[in-house]
Amino acid sequence: MKNKVQLIAYADRLGGDGLAGLAQQLRGPLRGLFGGVHILPFFYPIDGADAGFDPIDHTRVDPRLGGWEDIEALTRELDVMADVIVNHISADSAQFRDYLKHDEASRYSGLFLTRDKVFPDGATDADLKKIYRPRPGLPFTSMQFANGRRRELWTTFSPNQIDIDVRHPQGVAYLERILDVFGENGIRMVRLDAAGYAIKKAGGSCFMMPETFEFITAFGARARARDIECLVEVHAHHRQQIDIGAHVDWVYDFALPPLILHAFSFHTAANLKEWIRIRPTNALTVLDTHDGIGIIDIGPDRSDPDRRPGLVPAGDLDRLVGEIHRNCHDQSRQATGTAASNLDLYQVNCTFYDAMGRDPQRYLAARAAQFFLPGIPQVYYVGLLAGTNDMELLARTGVGRDINRHYYPVEEIEAALRQPVVMRLLDLIRLRNSHPAFDGDFTLAESANDVLDVKWVNGAEVARLRIDFGSPACELTYTERGRLRGFGFGDATAASVARSE
Repeated sequence: MKNKVQLIAYADRLGGDGLAGLAQQLRGPLRGLFGGVHILPFFYPIDGADAGFDPIDHTRVDPRLGGWEDIEALTRELDVMADVIVNHISADSAQFRDYLKHDEASRYSGLFLTRDKVFPDGATDADLKKIYRPRPGLPFTSMQFANGRRRELWTTFSPNQIDIDVRHPQGVAYLERILDVFGENGIRMVRLDAAGYAIKKAGGSCFMMPETFEFITAFGARARARDIECLVEVHAHHRQQIDIGAHVDWVYDFALPPLILHAFSFHTAANLKEWIRIRPTNALTVLDTHDGIGIIDIGPDRSDPDRRPGLVPAGDLDRLVGEIHRNCHDQSRQATGTAASNLDLYQVNCTFYDAMGRDPQRYLAARAAQFFLPGIPQVYYVGLLAGTNDMELLARTGVGRDINRHYYPVEEIEAALRQPVVMRLLDLIRLRNSHPAFDGDFTLAESANDVLDVKWVNGAEVARLRIDFGSPACELTYTERGRLRGFGFGDATAASVARSE
C-alpha cells in the first residue's frame, strides 16, 4: 500500500455516471491527489437494503455502474480497495432462494447459518444474553421454506442480510471465489466488512472471540497468496483494535474521530496522546467513513467496564454526543438511534464537518492531526468536499447513515472544490503525499495536557504539527529547500507562507 492519502467513495455518488464518473473525477479535478481509492460496494445490486452491503452477487459489478473492465482500468492507475462482505449475503441471492426452495436438499444448504447449527441443543436465556449485538433485538429471523418448515436464520444486521457459515466448505468456497475474481481484476486491497461477527459459538459473545481472530488470520493468508492485502473493519473496545492490529495487514483507527472531537470539545489532548502512545501503527486513519462516528471505540468494554475502561471517562461520552448534536443544530438526532432505521447502538450519524460545527480552521486542524499519525490516511468523499448533512436524502430514505452519503453531481463538485476550506484541505493532502519527512521517523513530544506536538523527521527533512486545544490554535511547519515554511490555518483562504527560523 502506497504511503499516500486514499479516497473512500461510492461509485455512483461522486460525479454520477457510475465508475466512469468516478474515474473522470480521479483523472480530472482530483488527479494526483490520491495513492489509492476504496470503492464502496459496487456489486449487484447497489440499492438493496444496505447500499450494496447486502450483495445478491458479490462477484458481479452492478451493470448500472459499469463492468469489471472499469475497475481493472482504475487499478492500472491507483491502488483499488474493494469490500469483502464476509458475514452475510442477500436474501434475494440465487443461493438463498435455492435454499428456501429445497431446504437441506439444496446444494447451498451448508452456506447458511441457522440458529440450530450454533445451538443444536437449544439456547438458554444466558446464552442469548451473551451474544453481542450491534442493533436491538436478537440476531435471528424466522423464515418459511417451500416445504412448509420454518427455520430461524442467523441475521446479524437485517432480515435481508443472511449470515453465512464461513467455516463450512461451502462458505470457504464462496469467499475464495470472491478473492479469485478480485485478484483476476487487479484489486490488491480488500476490506473485511463485519468480520467481527463472522464466527458464532454457543456460549460465546459471537463477536471478536479467539475463533474470530483465527478466521481473520486464515482469511488474510488466503488473500496474501493472491497478492492482496487485508484491512479489517471492526468497531470495538480500543484494546481489541490493538489485538486485531497484531493479526492483520491493516486495521482502522476508529478511535481517532471521536478522540479528535473530544479534544476540541473538552480542550484537552491528554486522551488523544495516550491513544497515540499505544495505538497500532499499521492503521488506516479516518475521520469519517460511509458509517457513523463511532463512540464505542473510545468507551469502556461493555462486558467488563470496571476492568477495561475506555480512552475517555465514561461520563464524557454522553457529553460528547450532546456536543455533536449541538454543533449540527440537532440534525444528527434525526439520524441516530431510534430516530432512523439501520439502527446502530454505537454510532452518531453526521458528517464530520457538521460535527465540528462547520469551523474551517478546526476542521483543517483535525485533518492535519489525522495526516500526521503513523499509518495511511483515508478521506471520505463527503469529508473531502467539506460536505454537510443531507437532510433531504435522510427524509427520503429514512436511513440514518444517508445523512452522510450525499450524491454529488459534477456541478456541485466543482462548486465545492472552490471552497477555501476544501482548497486548503487539498493542499494538506499534497503536502502529506509529497513531503519526504513522512517516510521517516515519528515522534510524539512531551507537552502540556492541552497540546498535541508531533513530528516526522527523515534526515534533514522535518514536518511538525502543534495543536493547542485550549485556544484552539494550530501550527504546521515543514522544511522546503533548506527553509522552514508554515501552513496557514488561521484563515482558510490563506496560502502557505514562508518564514525562517
